[in-house]
Amino acid sequence: ALVSTQSTGYDVGIYFEANGHGTVLFSDSCMEQLNSKAASELRKVQKCAILKLQSFAQIINSAVGDAICNILAIETILKLCKLSPSDWNSMYTDLPYRQLKINIRDRNIIKTYDAERKISQPAGLQDKVDALVSDYPDSRCFVRPSGTENCVRVHAECTDQRQADSLAMAVGSMIFDFTEELHSKL
Repeated sequence: ALVSTQSTGYDVGIYFEANGHGTVLFSDSCMEQLNSKAASELRKVQKCAILKLQSFAQIINSAVGDAICNILAIETILKLCKLSPSDWNSMYTDLPYRQLKINIRDRNIIKTYDAERKISQPAGLQDKVDALVSDYPDSRCFVRPSGTENCVRVHAECTDQRQADSLAMAVGSMIFDFTEELHSKL
């Protein structure tokens, strides 16, 4: 939600969330400029570039971040870049990860920022996550509250599966204990 809000401040805003949601947003002003330029006298290469951008904007479903639209857009980009899906896939190395669902009493006590990768509230909770992550070389972990259930999702990535499992469990246990302690003080 915050990521999509931040994306609206640009002519072209791209956002993809950790949960797989995402899209590309084109501002009204950007689309007006493209339409205006397309109608003006341009060199052939410029006109072609503008038509490609206009077409790309029509493929994307910026309202909901439709996965089918997104994959069509990706295929278009790959074709323009003369890359195959295999070429694209070889550019990325997936790290072993573990995702856990931790039930807590009230998901609304946890607030995030930085594309839901950091915890802003309650104070001190992100420091505890960071301390646990520091015990695992080349790892990362983020916690985000569910949008619908009283739970948080813990996502941990490490260089091997056992470490990812261990980090996710350590952070999940800490989050549960931390939120239970907060509730006991209310």
